[in-house]
Amino acid sequence: MGWLFYTDGRVKTYADEKAEITRLCTFEGERRKTELDKACKVGSTWYAAARVTNLDGTPVEDATYVTDADGSITFGAVFLTRYDDCCWGYKDMEESAGPNESRAPLGLIELLSDLKDPDGYAQDWRQRCRDWASIPDYQEGDKIKLAAPVTLTDGSTCQIVTATHYRRGRQKRRCYRIEETGGLVRLSKASLAGSELLSSAKGAASPVLAEYLAGRN
Repeated sequence: MGWLFYTDGRVKTYADEKAEITRLCTFEGERRKTELDKACKVGSTWYAAARVTNLDGTPVEDATYVTDADGSITFGAVFLTRYDDCCWGYKDMEESAGPNESRAPLGLIELLSDLKDPDGYAQDWRQRCRDWASIPDYQEGDKIKLAAPVTLTDGSTCQIVTATHYRRGRQKRRCYRIEETGGLVRLSKASLAGSELLSSAKGAASPVLAEYLAGRN
């Protein structure tokens, strides 16, 4: 399915977007109904868990999903969204289509029904979501070894860095100090995949406190 844009201006805010995602995931046919269990927005992408039940109370039979104990199945959906000339638009995909966007939170993934095919696109998508969620959220002062050297714009590389920050106006932005040169670099979360924590800021003594104590001796 391609992109669908709303030209009537009905979607303008986060709340409007969530209400529309809820509407898109809620419908009822002659035999089944679908309801939204959970929706999360990451960046400009919405991730949804939608539960399907039979109206007569019998278990849902599906070729892709294992029926849950309550007789329902819950599948994952991805909604790419963007604004174009103030018009909100979306492109939706079911998880078995293998969406490229794979940053759904673990809490949403855990709601989904088991899959019958362990090697299908949906299983791969769920694993990529888990891999993304497993990337550490490093703290100020943590010393990190990247899984592989990162090539910078000047052609040099770095692999051991320390989490720090810089300020732009009133905003505090995460960056990393390069061990070899002392320079600062911005790194994407994806570049931290497989990285190793060499030393934790929480476990190290405060350099400010150490200086203070040294001055008292």
